Amino acid sequence: MRYFLISNNVDTQTGFRLVGIEGVVVHTAEEVREALDHALSTPDIGVILINEKLVPLCQDWVSDIKLRMHSPLLVEIPDRHGTDRSPDSITQYVREAIGIKI
Repeated sequence: MRYFLISNNVDTQTGFRLVGIEGVVVHTAEEVREALDHALSTPDIGVILINEKLVPLCQDWVSDIKLRMHSPLLVEIPDRHGTDRSPDSITQYVREAIGIKI
């Protein structure tokens, strides 16, 4: 099983290449879709890492992949400047999912 990176900057791609993870740098919605198509059609890719800043370009498609496909796993990662998520995002997910305040 391999990892595959879809990023919007060369620094992230370079860092991941140093640890043996191949990937592509993309900037448009069409390029993101092409990279996802490539990764989904490659049977030995088990985890797709995608930069958080790219997800809004094709949010509906990324959500569909996460919901209907068991493999590969699609994981959103922060870019080199940090994350756009709020500090209590996991707590908020739990609260919305099961209605319990932690």
